Amino acid sequence: MTMPLPLPLPAGEAGAAPEEAAAAAWTLHPADGLARLPGPPTAVYPEGARSVAMLSHGSLELRLFHPCERDRQQPHSRDEVYVVVAGEAQFDNGGTLGPCRAGDAIFVPAGRVHRFVDFSPDFVAWVMFYGPEGGEQP
Repeated sequence: MTMPLPLPLPAGEAGAAPEEAAAAAWTLHPADGLARLPGPPTAVYPEGARSVAMLSHGSLELRLFHPCERDRQQPHSRDEVYVVVAGEAQFDNGGTLGPCRAGDAIFVPAGRVHRFVDFSPDFVAWVMFYGPEGGEQP
């Protein structure tokens, strides 16, 4: 289930500054998504990848991605950006393989074959899908 952005922002708790209440309402944590993933982290899931929807707003869809054993992603119909939260991996981006680790951001245009390979067991990434079907044109 996708969590819509809370609009309008909720009023702050007694004594909390309005900007602190606003920040809390817009903040998502990887642990919240990991707790919502189906089954134990060692199970093999259909399609080999596990992700959970965390937020949607307009064309943006934010998911938390935690692959299990193998990443069997297929090309997606919209542009996407990954931000690695934890762990490390090799990323195959259309046949170009390169390392990635916590803190790295990776852009993948719509339709490109891609996947994480040789990832550590603690590997977790945010994935953001956005824009129109077929991707944005430069």
